[in-house]
Amino acid sequence: MEKATQQQTKAHNSQLVLKTIYDQGKVSRAEVARLTRLTRTTVSDAVADLRARGLVEEVGYGEKARGKAPILLSVVNDSRHLIGVDLASDEFRGAVVNLRGQIIRAVAFPISSPSGEAALALAYKLIDTLLASSDGPVLGIGLGTPGLIDTEAGIVLQAVNLDWQGLPLSQLLTDRYHLPIHLVNDSQAAALAEYIFGGGHSRRNLAVIKVGQGIGAGLVLEGQLFVGDGSSAGEIGHLMVADNGLVCRCGHTGCLETVASAGAIIRRAQTLAHGSKESPLSLLAPEAMTLEALGAALEANDPVARQVTAEAGQYLGRAVATLVSTLNVQHVLLIGSVTALGTPLLKVIQQETRRQALATLSEATKIQFGHFGLDAVTLGASALLLTHELGLSFAR
Repeated sequence: MEKATQQQTKAHNSQLVLKTIYDQGKVSRAEVARLTRLTRTTVSDAVADLRARGLVEEVGYGEKARGKAPILLSVVNDSRHLIGVDLASDEFRGAVVNLRGQIIRAVAFPISSPSGEAALALAYKLIDTLLASSDGPVLGIGLGTPGLIDTEAGIVLQAVNLDWQGLPLSQLLTDRYHLPIHLVNDSQAAALAEYIFGGGHSRRNLAVIKVGQGIGAGLVLEGQLFVGDGSSAGEIGHLMVADNGLVCRCGHTGCLETVASAGAIIRRAQTLAHGSKESPLSLLAPEAMTLEALGAALEANDPVARQVTAEAGQYLGRAVATLVSTLNVQHVLLIGSVTALGTPLLKVIQQETRRQALATLSEATKIQFGHFGLDAVTLGASALLLTHELGLSFAR
């Protein structure tokens, strides 16, 4: 193994000190030395470097045990801005975010054309607007996109909704903005947001299932975002779960997306409501049949809403059971537009997971809603910059 150079050791120590200060909120140099097991001199040198870069500041005094009260250190939250972009929703969304995941400015643009060129132009417009609104140093741009992504190469291999195939998105953005660019699948980005900013890193492992237009899972294993050998880990939306099912946009039949995505749920509700005499949903115009309308109908105990929710929840529960059985993940979060169906959906997923998975595994697993709603992908995309550009590792 090649011995680390002095510069590499210095950079490692600086990252370790920065992470410790980031995690602790306010902490003294002596405490940083104790937590990191670095010498006090090494810690002092690293802190001096971080202060010179504007990343860390002194913020007052701690409690005095004996002698002088210790000077406390804290990360300067607005010392760097992060640009997070979500290209996987019904509209392109983005935000300027500080180092603590606080959104400074958010922007959203509706998608007006399905063509790949128009989608790329809209992405440029979104990023241009965000950069113009930032009044601080920008660390880089993180993006969560739909479809299959080659994370290392920064290439969108296939994003059907955006009409992108083999698009070298990272290189295009690097050439245009001359900033670090990091790209992952939208579900993977959402998992990173929940892990870093949502308090998920109190656990080693986390699975986030995003259900909207598509369905995907983002996985954090042993404190690291897991993307798989081909960067496409978590493509659960194209697991076949329905025998003799509908044809999926991927070309296969019976995929999870055909029975439990937002569009599939709405189509199923329209079909059931059309033949129902008991459901007020039968009176809705097609464009009024939304997940929010179904959520409201659930609260009124509507039979069609109950049936649709039960069916979708059972399919999603099978997918969760597969993850739990395969990975023994004990913390699963559900995010995306499908959360409009609320607790009734969550309960069905929980019940089906217990029914499908070994009791010892499923009973130890918590399945809950995520924390960030529509901002999950944007925040996760920005969090990529914390790990890649500042070297912050959130593994326990």
